Amino acid sequence: MKIEYQHTFGLPTKIVWKYIKDEKVLGNAIPSCRSFVQTSSGLYHAEMEVTIGPLKDVFALEVKLVKEKMPSYYHLILKGKGNLGEISGKADLFLNDQQGNTKLNIQAEANVTGVLSGAAERVLNGGANKGIKKFFISLESEIKKNLYLLRKGRK
Repeated sequence: MKIEYQHTFGLPTKIVWKYIKDEKVLGNAIPSCRSFVQTSSGLYHAEMEVTIGPLKDVFALEVKLVKEKMPSYYHLILKGKGNLGEISGKADLFLNDQQGNTKLNIQAEANVTGVLSGAAERVLNGGANKGIKKFFISLESEIKKNLYLLRKGRK
């Protein structure tokens, strides 16, 4: 399954770059995320609940940042496993400065196995972009919340 998505942050690229890899910000922004922990440089482990129609499962995920060009590009690999199947994928994220805003473009591929593979064709293609959109809206909100707390001296 191929996924392409664009999002424009109302924030400078330097700020988006800083927070887009922050484990607390990401953990708070990922829908249904139970945990999100950076275990080493560029390696994150997560646990998230996935619901597709009547199917519900908890997936253990490994997200690995394998290549980056600050502050404009990074490539990551994702592997995950739950009782209903496995998911693997890769994504290229491109950040472009747009006069104080940041335009993010994603090009990704995902493979799903097990019980989820049947649902993948019907549901995931349509649901993937909705989930990604929700994530990036939430991510922008989390970044702004962190910036507000920094300005107020609470962080």
